[in-house]
Amino acid sequence: MAQIPSWAWLATIGLVVALLTVDFVVAARRPHVVRLREATFWSVFYIGVALAFGAVLWGLAGHDAGTEYFAGWVVEKSLSVDNLFVFVIIMANFAVPEDYQQKVLLFGIAAALALRAVFIAIGAAAISVFSWTFLLFGLFLIYTAVQLFRHRDQDPDLEDNKVLTYARRVLPATDDFHGGRLVAVENGRRVATPLLFVFIGIGSTDLLFALDSIPAVFGVTRDPFIVFAANAFALLGLRALYFLIHGLLERLVYLSLGLSVILAFIGVKLILTFLHEDVFPAVPQMPTPISLGVILGILVVVTVASLIRVRHHPEERAHAGSLRATIKVRDTEREDRPEGR
Repeated sequence: MAQIPSWAWLATIGLVVALLTVDFVVAARRPHVVRLREATFWSVFYIGVALAFGAVLWGLAGHDAGTEYFAGWVVEKSLSVDNLFVFVIIMANFAVPEDYQQKVLLFGIAAALALRAVFIAIGAAAISVFSWTFLLFGLFLIYTAVQLFRHRDQDPDLEDNKVLTYARRVLPATDDFHGGRLVAVENGRRVATPLLFVFIGIGSTDLLFALDSIPAVFGVTRDPFIVFAANAFALLGLRALYFLIHGLLERLVYLSLGLSVILAFIGVKLILTFLHEDVFPAVPQMPTPISLGVILGILVVVTVASLIRVRHHPEERAHAGSLRATIKVRDTEREDRPEGR
């Protein structure tokens, strides 16, 4: 792919910032419960924006760039659905009222965009300097896939989030949401509301997810511009998607299994790329259109199989999956723990 001109970077970043600003205006203008109609409108809108951007990129930069963008966007979008599982857990843990949920989601998404931009820059620099970066990324994705498969029936434990645990230990806190503020004043001192801890939890959780998603999208394209665009447009619609499929999430009982297969597939693809370029050129590479087809096929099979499974076993509930074994907390310990603290 040809070198991306500066104006394309500026235009794309400007579009992302403008869309994020619109989201903030909509959410902050009047805190409210997001109903199905509103969530559907914004979800369709952001999917349309993402597809339109891909069509423009296809027209301006060619078939290869367009295909790589769509493959990267599908990968990021599918992995972001797993993020939503964890967001649901965090929201429930802190008993966040529905009126405030979209506000804290937006703060988390904005932080995620900034953090991922840094990760993308680091990843692109590593690929350009170290020839074995693809091998490292591939092995890491396969390891992640194995761990996710092993613990696919578990949910992440918030106690494993060291950033959130530290913040809850050192910051003076209140159980009052204070009208949706992140920080408030009580008895003459500043205190953190539960929304601040939710924001920290969502932001730090997405940082961990970025460790998987950034190498994964580099598995379908090595162009930093496409990697950034795919990540940005996948994240932008996350707020609306959260409210749209909140009820559907628990029915996707095979999602973690499907994501582990996708991560393993991309990990193998990265290793083949390394072997082709640095060890033995006769090693075949996986063309991006085939990769896109495989990923879409896995997602379709996982979704259909999940809905069929839940129809026959309505008592089953989906889990986010965990990268480590989760030690269950006894119910008595949960009851003794103050709510939202």
